[in-house]
Amino acid sequence: MAKVAFLGLGVMGYPMAGHIAKAGHDVTVYNRTAAKAEKWAGEFGGKSASTPKEAARDCEFVFACVGNDDDLRSVVTGQSGALHSMQAGSVFIDNTTASAVVARELAERAGEKGIGFLDAPVSGGQAGAENGVLTVMVGGDEAVFKKAEPVIDCYARMIGLMGPAGSGQLAKMVNQICIAGLVQGLSEGIHFAQNAGLDVEKLISVLSRGAAGSWQMENRHKTMNEGQYEHGFAVDWMRKDLGICLAEADSNGASLPVTALVDQFYKDVQKMGGNRWDTSSLLARLKAIRACPG
Repeated sequence: MAKVAFLGLGVMGYPMAGHIAKAGHDVTVYNRTAAKAEKWAGEFGGKSASTPKEAARDCEFVFACVGNDDDLRSVVTGQSGALHSMQAGSVFIDNTTASAVVARELAERAGEKGIGFLDAPVSGGQAGAENGVLTVMVGGDEAVFKKAEPVIDCYARMIGLMGPAGSGQLAKMVNQICIAGLVQGLSEGIHFAQNAGLDVEKLISVLSRGAAGSWQMENRHKTMNEGQYEHGFAVDWMRKDLGICLAEADSNGASLPVTALVDQFYKDVQKMGGNRWDTSSLLARLKAIRACPG
């Protein structure tokens, strides 16, 4: 069993760190709100630390799941960042959805100290984290990946090495691009069905077994049909992710017209007060347009 640190105990990090601890690893956690780290330690039998540097000391593996590029830089290379206490041969695994730019930057900084770095964003949402069945897209050196894979597996159903540093983040961008268009299409479909007087439950029971079927359709149609949007990844976080996708597209020359449009639709949802609604709330926007066509 390994000595592990986990930095960031949000809706994803809290259960992910828990799965690592339940697998028998010696886990120390850090969270910006110390009370949450102490609560985690009491629940899972691990330890809490007051800084990332303290949490990472003498650890073989250090995980992070924080908010954005700046948060990530802070816990890795900031004044009390984890790299200041990590030893050569250890591995930093970043589960944050961040830019490929920061992944490459931190991989280089870690490499200067002989520390491995993997950008390893996840997909599967809060439910996937709680159930330990996340999909993990990894960028980094293959030997480092093989070393860390058994620990990552504690919270994963599928783990794939996508290429060198930054490739995990690029793969996550593709994931978010696909989801954005899919959720908009599903929202339009359910909106159309409701206006046409169709029984949405009966409809989805048929469509979900055909070419239109998807995870989103299977797992979100019921709450969408009932106008409930408190069941998943928040609109604020999706806009952050789509912003990363669009910035990378500007850099690599990709054309993302649907992604750009859906990003603006999520901006409309934010204006409706839906910042913390889940991403399926695109349907609420369509209903609002229908109610106020002018």
